[in-house]
Amino acid sequence: METKTASTGTIRYWAAAKGAAGTAEESYRAGTLAQALEQARSRHADEPRFAQVLGVCSFLVDGDPVGVRDHASVTLRHGAVVEVLPPFAGG
Repeated sequence: METKTASTGTIRYWAAAKGAAGTAEESYRAGTLAQALEQARSRHADEPRFAQVLGVCSFLVDGDPVGVRDHASVTLRHGAVVEVLPPFAGG
């Protein structure tokens, strides 16, 4: 099994995710999207709403939709930007 080397990058939160995180962005050090999101959950463990919001979000990595891919299979390169997008209302 291939080992994912940890990289540093930025997580950007939008709308309800931004409100639950209490910040628009923060850094991560992780090899995969799953690792970066677990760090974020731990960092915001004192805000139960954060995990709930994260559970309904979609994600972009460097502008590419993650879709239904397993987050553990999404490798993060150095400097990657993860966008956390909650469902938006509108039309």
